[in-house]
Amino acid sequence: MHKYGLAFIGDKSLFLHVKETVEKYRFQIDLAKFNHNLIDPIKLTFDSKVYKKSLEETIESEIIRQIDKSNTNHIGYFHQNIFKYFNENWYVPAQGFDIINDEQKVYVEMKNKHNTMNSASAQKTYIKMQNEILHGADITCMLVEVIAKKSQDVPWKISIDGIAYEHDNIRRVSIDKFYEMVTGEEDAFKQLCDVLPKVLDDVIGTLTVELMENSVVEELTLVSDDILKSLYLLAFGKYEGFTTQ
Repeated sequence: MHKYGLAFIGDKSLFLHVKETVEKYRFQIDLAKFNHNLIDPIKLTFDSKVYKKSLEETIESEIIRQIDKSNTNHIGYFHQNIFKYFNENWYVPAQGFDIINDEQKVYVEMKNKHNTMNSASAQKTYIKMQNEILHGADITCMLVEVIAKKSQDVPWKISIDGIAYEHDNIRRVSIDKFYEMVTGEEDAFKQLCDVLPKVLDDVIGTLTVELMENSVVEELTLVSDDILKSLYLLAFGKYEGFTTQ
């Protein structure tokens, strides 16, 4: 294992945390998992014709989309849980806020992108933070965004029912500024990004499973030699006019 040279997290802790994240990734997908939420064969038909792709290529694109959606949640795990290795005062509770520091009385909600919350969700989160800071004048709540529009640590300005709200103890913070706050190093997040490819190479070198196993198309051909027919049978097999024959 390489020496990663980060002062705010040990080599072993960083390696293990990245390994835990990678192991959460989806490495296998079969027809049952592919159709877990019921595939829309009509959309796949449109996609295939409009983008001039074969059905096999269109199915592969849908598989990648499904896997990407699942793996995005695991990257959230990576961002949220890494802080418990930085400082023993930071921890991830079983419920409630994403990250808490009881000693500094800091309560954090973390989002991957600045635009992932709709208006209703943002208002609900802000009200949750308002309720928390009512417990003490020294409490700070933060919305930490991994991919923010810019580097910032500013009061979170929001409109709720047409009324503008802003409070110094409810902050909107980019991930680089949050790393600086936790570690005391201005470029801590940049340092992590620099070594991450090396850590991933080390982790992937220890894996014993195939990085991707995909049996979807093969299983579809067992339903029918016509893959398009197989897709329609999955979704509409109990509808009038559809048959397994």
